[in-house]
Amino acid sequence: MSISKNIEDTPGRGLVPVWSSTAKSIRLEYEFQGTHSLEMENHAGWWTSPSPLPLGAKYRYSVDGGAPVADPRALRRPSGVHGPAQTWEPPKLGHFDAGDLLGKVFMEIHVGTFTSEGTLQAAAQKLPHLADLGVQVVEVMPVAPFPGTFGWGYDGVSLYGVHEAYGGPDGFVHFVEVAHDLGIAVCLDLVLNHFGPVGNYIASLDNYYSSKHETPWGAALDLDGQNAAHTRAFLKGAALHWLRDMGVDALRLDAVHALDDDSDYHFLAELSDAVAKLESQTGRTLTLIAESDLNDPIMVTPTDMGGRGMDAQWDDDVHHALHAAFTGETHGYYADFEPHEALIAAFEDVFFHAGTYSSFRGKVWGAPVPKDMDRRRFVISSQNHDQVGNRAIGDRPSEALSDAQLGSVAALVLLSSFTPMLFQGEEWASRAPFLFFSDQEGDEDMARAMREGRRAEFASHGFDSIYGRKVMVPDPTARSTFETSKLDWETAQSESGARMLAWYKKLIKIRKEEATGGKPMRVSFEKDLLRMSSGSLEVLVNMGTSPARPAVSQEQRFVLSWSGNAGDLQPGEAAIYKS
Repeated sequence: MSISKNIEDTPGRGLVPVWSSTAKSIRLEYEFQGTHSLEMENHAGWWTSPSPLPLGAKYRYSVDGGAPVADPRALRRPSGVHGPAQTWEPPKLGHFDAGDLLGKVFMEIHVGTFTSEGTLQAAAQKLPHLADLGVQVVEVMPVAPFPGTFGWGYDGVSLYGVHEAYGGPDGFVHFVEVAHDLGIAVCLDLVLNHFGPVGNYIASLDNYYSSKHETPWGAALDLDGQNAAHTRAFLKGAALHWLRDMGVDALRLDAVHALDDDSDYHFLAELSDAVAKLESQTGRTLTLIAESDLNDPIMVTPTDMGGRGMDAQWDDDVHHALHAAFTGETHGYYADFEPHEALIAAFEDVFFHAGTYSSFRGKVWGAPVPKDMDRRRFVISSQNHDQVGNRAIGDRPSEALSDAQLGSVAALVLLSSFTPMLFQGEEWASRAPFLFFSDQEGDEDMARAMREGRRAEFASHGFDSIYGRKVMVPDPTARSTFETSKLDWETAQSESGARMLAWYKKLIKIRKEEATGGKPMRVSFEKDLLRMSSGSLEVLVNMGTSPARPAVSQEQRFVLSWSGNAGDLQPGEAAIYKS
């Protein structure tokens, strides 16, 4: 039989196509009103069922008589990463065009801890809170199936599917529809740099691994060797599936610096071009955001200019500079960010390490950002899952800073020319920790290795001196660690929580009214007074320990301050003026 040229675009349903260039035979075993077994047909490496499977059928593949394995492109894994796949058909979603997301207000959430229920259904019920706050994009941490029931999601093994404990693909589609009804765009955190080690059976079908590159998680995926063609197709297909079939408006691509590719056409550039094509076909604005540790503007340089073609990239240097300036912490990678010059450089030049020496890395790092490059292409935050969750006890800045200081940090982030991202709960100064947690399903060897690894990692970071006591790192494999990380929604109703929430709403409203268009900023220190000028707005922060009266021009109009006063700024307090 002949098959569609678009067979790659119909994963996990119908003819349940699977790629294998090495198999001599593949037997399809499925359950639906009984048990069935069929020989699959080979179409130049694409293997298909001789007839479509019914919706809801559970199926696996037996390659050359081997043990049955699940479809690596499955859309549903109802029994977890070791069980069979199940056919599922994406629904026809209504047309929603999020428009240009650069400069919009993002919020990062983790489905499992965002609500007490830890499901997409429950998360959808909280989306009106985000809409009322003024959030325009909700960024969802990875949802691909992973071992057990709780985890951050970065070790997923079915990149096209949704973790069943979250509600599976139906739960995700419902979440997207509710978000869109509220005018909120959905950004999904997608991990393309490695496959999780547990429940990963893709090697039974073909080789996807590089023989020359390594990642922190083991062998790299092959993007430039003999297995590159089908590996690139698999990863690109996953990204396009979420944008095309699941209604996602943007993708945050995890740790793209681990996508080693020495070919002439970098995988990210290929993906960018493919998304641009899909954008023209669908009439929807689609956005790619890279998490990159490289501090290199090549990430957001168009592909026709030799760049990777990402629309935006994360900028951790701004976080580090803010954190060091307000908390005084100088351990680990914060060491270089101690002087005020680091904060000035990060805000004015985007990267502090822009071709300068990094003592943490022991080498020159980064590259300069052109002065005329749109600052909205850089996503900044004062909190995110990495910067909170990779602290020894998952503590937020609210444990170390006063409410006035927290309000000042928020003003600098939200009123900057960058694209701001919040982290769940920061808008009411949540003190709920966000810890690292990973369900090892009773595998004590894996659990022991993870516990020992985390404790060894933190031993060299100086957290004992930061906290002023001996730190006991919580067991990342314990369910209690996950439960402790659940968001404290009740705190939003407290007097202090409500005040902070109102402050965030005002800042977001000001941002929307006074958009800067991504123009460069000016930052200076006048003794203990920090001054950030962004478009028509000026944010003044008293970084000292005594009240200070800032000098403002006659053309500047007082807009807002933490205390509500236009006179002296109290220690840690911010005021906003408009010219």
